[in-house]
Amino acid sequence: MINFNCVRWKNFLSTGNTFTEIPLDKNATTLIVGENGAGKSTILDALCFSLFGKPFRVISKSQLVNSINDRETVVEVEFSIGTKEWKIIRGIRPNIFEIYCDSILVNQDANSRDYQKFLEQNVLRLNYRSFTQVVILGSSTFVPFMQLKASHRREVVEEILDIKIFSIMGMLLKQKIKDLTDEIKELDYQFELAVEKISMQQNYIDDMKANKEQIILEKQMTHKNNKSVLDERTEEFDFIGEENIDLMKQTDDHDTIKGKLQKFNNLRATLIEKHKQLTKDAEFFKNNENCPTCLQDIESSHKQSMLHDKEDKIKNIVDGATKLKDELKDVEVRLDEINDILTKVRENEVRRAELSSSITELEKYNQKLDDEISSFESGSVSETDIDKLSNMKNECKGVENTRSTKKEERVYVHAARDMLDDAGIKTKIIKQYLPIMNQLINKYLMSMEFYVNFNLDENFNETIRSRFRDAFNYASFSEGEKMRIDLALLFTWRAIAKMKNSTNTNLLILDEIFDSSLDGQGTDEFLRILNTLDNENVFVISHKGDQLVDKFRNSIRFEKIQNFSRIAS
Repeated sequence: MINFNCVRWKNFLSTGNTFTEIPLDKNATTLIVGENGAGKSTILDALCFSLFGKPFRVISKSQLVNSINDRETVVEVEFSIGTKEWKIIRGIRPNIFEIYCDSILVNQDANSRDYQKFLEQNVLRLNYRSFTQVVILGSSTFVPFMQLKASHRREVVEEILDIKIFSIMGMLLKQKIKDLTDEIKELDYQFELAVEKISMQQNYIDDMKANKEQIILEKQMTHKNNKSVLDERTEEFDFIGEENIDLMKQTDDHDTIKGKLQKFNNLRATLIEKHKQLTKDAEFFKNNENCPTCLQDIESSHKQSMLHDKEDKIKNIVDGATKLKDELKDVEVRLDEINDILTKVRENEVRRAELSSSITELEKYNQKLDDEISSFESGSVSETDIDKLSNMKNECKGVENTRSTKKEERVYVHAARDMLDDAGIKTKIIKQYLPIMNQLINKYLMSMEFYVNFNLDENFNETIRSRFRDAFNYASFSEGEKMRIDLALLFTWRAIAKMKNSTNTNLLILDEIFDSSLDGQGTDEFLRILNTLDNENVFVISHKGDQLVDKFRNSIRFEKIQNFSRIAS
């Protein structure tokens, strides 16, 4: 049983920044009154928003925020289930959704949709539609049970009878059947493919046996051709090997040539440096009459002697450089020849590698042909082909066994799915409770002095007959008579919920039911019913405060001061 303790809110609709709190378990009956727009129906929106994230009335989420303060909208509800104390907090600007159990925050790793699902399925064990059918009877946007579609009526009853789990199980089994059907379809394909492969392999073996001589001849011809190619490639392989030996002999001076090249390059560099220095010295004696160090005159004879000496040395260096250039050219030509030979050797080695791989593969293939020819000559098919056929048959048998198992499983799942269908277990349970439901409905109708015979069938379509056996439907009655039927259904669902301990709760809220649809006699009869309820906390919202206040154990008056709603002191 859900025992609601209190609900509080601030900056919600027309309420200001101070919490408005209403105890929900203190009085058996409480009358909530106030002028139009004072905020007396806010309790309905606050409860529904805190529990389900949407208000009772058709109001957008943004409109729930107080338009003056425009921030920090918070709604809280506290309730207990058994020994556990629960608290739900929702907020807008900023968005808040927190669930506390015994003052400990429930893990929030899941997204908000899964968090709400946890609250409805694991804590409350009812959804928005069931809550509004069992806890609230409103006059504005509320859709009474009798105005719901047949499928929605059934959903409400299933929630109350706590058999919704069968529908969930049925959906899971439906998906299981689909998955099994897909698996079987794939196994059918695999089985057909396996059978075809077996047939092809068997035909191959049969053809091999029937055309033994022809097959042997063909294999022998293939072997002969392979041998011819093998001999050619072996000969080429050996020839290239011998060629490379000869070529490598032609590169015996490779290291010597590389050494000469290095030596000549170093010598050329030395000659170039000496030529630069001698040229510089000769220019000095040509262009200077005095020593730049001691500032004394250079004798003409000494000057001429030094100039001739430098020029002779320059001539010798030029002659040597010319000779060196010729020798260097010869070395470079020889080095190019050696590099060309080495390139040819590398190309030959690549070709030898290709030939070696090809020779190996041909030798393996010819060995296989030898084995197959021997096998055929001895009168038997290749063991490899026979093993292949055997493996195919085993594979096919495995697929067939798996397919049979899946088909058998699908039969059982189908049977379980049929049991969980609307016409199965759920209908059987509903049939057991239908007489009790109809009995309670008529009991409550009689208590309100509405003397008709009301009957719901398995599909929750109504049959209503008068004392004179005249047939009616819900739509044919006046608004006051419809209200009596709605009230009778509401009390019936709450009574059934108590029996099943499913959506049983201490809270009942009735919004403006006395204000339009119930006459004076109907009001008195209804209040008499309310006073007979045990362990119920009934809240009645009404404009008729003056007429009703003395009939309730407690009253709450809402007022609006400077555009903010509050409880009057």
